[in-house]
Amino acid sequence: MNPIFEFLITPYENYSLLHITLESVAVILGLVSVWFVKQDNILVYPSGMISTGIFVYLLLEAGLIGDFMINAYYFIMSIYGWYFWTRREKGVIAHPIARMKSKEKRWGFILFLVLLILVGGIYLLFDRWNDWTAPLDTFTTALFFVGMWLMARKKIEHWIFWIVGDIISIPLYLYKELGLTSLQYLIFTIIAIFGYIQWKKILNSSKAIA
Repeated sequence: MNPIFEFLITPYENYSLLHITLESVAVILGLVSVWFVKQDNILVYPSGMISTGIFVYLLLEAGLIGDFMINAYYFIMSIYGWYFWTRREKGVIAHPIARMKSKEKRWGFILFLVLLILVGGIYLLFDRWNDWTAPLDTFTTALFFVGMWLMARKKIEHWIFWIVGDIISIPLYLYKELGLTSLQYLIFTIIAIFGYIQWKKILNSSKAIA
């Protein structure tokens, strides 16, 4: 058997069929939702909410606190994002793709620092700081929290947060024996790069028209 394939599949030998099925569905819908973000399509939210809802269950069951919090937050922010993306004023989309304003940059930085402290504190509270993955989990959690907030507000910079967090998550999920999820983050990275390029084209096009 191919060593890479074996490395991805071996952890699932002790998993139930239900667990494998749920993770597979969550991974597929997660990829679909990121593709919809790339296309600036509102379907990102229903597909993403189902995916994150499944992951909330799986990660809580696995005791992966940081990852659980990320997905629970995704679910909540998806409700806000769905509302924000669909708002219209006089028949025109109220919030098109845009860049972060100075105020949003300040709030984003503050939010990132607060989340580092908060998530780090939770890991300490649950005595999970003794694992080498804890600092990276804390960092990626803060990245994804800010990235999701920016995505919900249709700010192009959210792709940068996704790309950095996705790259770090690929080996992390392999270590956590969630091979399908690791593969998902690899594909997330590729889609995020193309997503940034496409959003930049849309943004430049809208500026040219204006």
